[in-house]
Amino acid sequence: MISCPLGTDVWQIVTKLSHSIYSVLSSQAPEKPQENVTWLVTEFVLVGFSNLPHLRYTLFGLFFLTYLVTLSGNITIITIIQVDRTLHTPMYRFLAVLSLSETSYTLVTIPNMLVHLLTESQAISIPGCRAQMFFFLGLGCSQCFLLTLMGYDRYVAICHPLRYSVIMRPTVCLRLGALVFCSGFSVASIETSMIFSSPFCGSHRVEHFFCDIAPVLKLSCSESAGKALAIFFLSVLVVLVSFLLVLLSYAFIVAAIVRIPSAAGRRKAFSTCAAHLTVVIVHFGCASIIYLRPESGARPEQDRLVAVFYTVVTPLLNPVVYTLRNKEVRVALRRTLVRSRGVFQ
Repeated sequence: MISCPLGTDVWQIVTKLSHSIYSVLSSQAPEKPQENVTWLVTEFVLVGFSNLPHLRYTLFGLFFLTYLVTLSGNITIITIIQVDRTLHTPMYRFLAVLSLSETSYTLVTIPNMLVHLLTESQAISIPGCRAQMFFFLGLGCSQCFLLTLMGYDRYVAICHPLRYSVIMRPTVCLRLGALVFCSGFSVASIETSMIFSSPFCGSHRVEHFFCDIAPVLKLSCSESAGKALAIFFLSVLVVLVSFLLVLLSYAFIVAAIVRIPSAAGRRKAFSTCAAHLTVVIVHFGCASIIYLRPESGARPEQDRLVAVFYTVVTPLLNPVVYTLRNKEVRVALRRTLVRSRGVFQ
């Protein structure tokens, strides 16, 4: 008698059939896509000088002393020009405005940098970063326009001395000064709006000790090539055009000085321009190195070094240059010191 395990064969057939159906359905089922998670940045971390931890306190002391000297020098120039009536001319009024602008310029970046050198936290909020960039760019652009205006003032004084008091009358100077700062902060508003128009994702590390254009723009989620190109051309418009206008003013000034018959007259005319020309070369030279490059920020260490020069050293040079190279300021400073001694005796 032959046994036929029918039940066992049927069970094996059903099992194989179910496995086949499962494998077919599994192969046709769409795979669950992996979620592409993008982390939006809510705050930045300013890298600053974190790569030099052994020099933190040395850098703090050096920058802090430089900052105190800068504040003292600029406040001294503003006070002297305000107190001494012989300096109540457009040239020195513009110098006082330049010193005030330099003081505000350093307030935007240096105190925050000093705090980060002493503390472990180097974070800055996105609104705080935007405000810092806006005021930094606004004051920087305004200084470019102000130096151009000061060059025009020297041109009128030397090339049209008889008409100087009419051309540079107080109302005109006030309007020109207002135009300078309105133009500077308008450019800053356009640039910061372009940079912060899209969210930031990925890395939150800003390779700088303050919120500058290039290191922040690198962190944008959207394609930043078009923005970088637009900002580059805007920087060219501000820096290069301002510098060319200053050079044009000095071309007419040099032509007028050469025609002065006496050597003493030529020296006196040139001495009134020497300090301004020195500040122009330093300011526009640093601005050109940083902002007149399409790939600005490609070398963060180099950019930070140049940034230290134009945010810490250059504001210190301005009062020193204008005090040492300008005879009228030196005389007014001595006169003010003698007057103050007489008051306290």
